[in-house]
Amino acid sequence: MPQLPDTGYTPTPEELASIEEWFAAYDAHSAKREVERMADLAVFPLNLVSDDSAGNGASAQWDRRQFVATMTQVMGDGSDDITFESVRTPVFLSPAMAVVFTDSAMTTGGRTRRLRYADVLIRRDGRWAFQTMLQGGWGDNLR
Repeated sequence: MPQLPDTGYTPTPEELASIEEWFAAYDAHSAKREVERMADLAVFPLNLVSDDSAGNGASAQWDRRQFVATMTQVMGDGSDDITFESVRTPVFLSPAMAVVFTDSAMTTGGRTRRLRYADVLIRRDGRWAFQTMLQGGWGDNLR
């Protein structure tokens, strides 16, 4: 069996902390339903990868307008508080690219929903931004 070269990147503690800080800000905006501020943390066009209700894979690219419109609809009217409890596993591909796997519990209106998703983040001018969202169940919204 061929041996793969050692090409992994090991992030510094500061790089790991910067990812945690980025997600803390994103989660805070999400909890307050500040969709425009959430959009400020993205790179557009934003890639989305999911599956649909028929079990087929789906993908799309959204511009900022489409992201804001869809997330505003999905996030609801703000009458209930939203809280998140998340465990994240960042995998750095380089100092400027990371894939972050998340297991999360989102609670709103007394109902908790468990989520598993991944985001591809890129670092530009010293700041992280998400460029790709991967999560099951969104495919019907990608048409």
